[in-house]
Amino acid sequence: MEKTTTKGKYIEAVGRRKEAIARVRITPSSKTDITVNGKPYDNYFMTRELRTAAKSPLEKSGLKQGWIITAVIKGGGMSSQAEAFRHGLTRTLVKHDKELRTPLKKLGFLKRDPRKKERKKFGLKKARKAPTWSKR
Repeated sequence: MEKTTTKGKYIEAVGRRKEAIARVRITPSSKTDITVNGKPYDNYFMTRELRTAAKSPLEKSGLKQGWIITAVIKGGGMSSQAEAFRHGLTRTLVKHDKELRTPLKKLGFLKRDPRKKERKKFGLKKARKAPTWSKR
């Protein structure tokens, strides 16, 4: 499902994790360039762990082709945003090449992690933490 803009053809997909939503677009290019929310990828994801988590689908897929990757990410924390970006990037790569589906699925990149924060219940301090019990 390629779409066309004035800049050329691109493939778009959405990735999610907790409250973070990432809209990722990839466009074929000679070299790989990643932009997240208008900032370079290295400036947005500050730690090495977040960068490797976000970029892992490109490295694990073994594609030699370069890409211009742009992402708009909203909500959640930095870790959730990195995993949402990974989810969206994996989906775009699978749309580009159906052969990548099985290896990326085995790595767990196509599964949307369903874990979310549990809601606070009345009478409790947090979701499960009860107030200190006192005999008198």
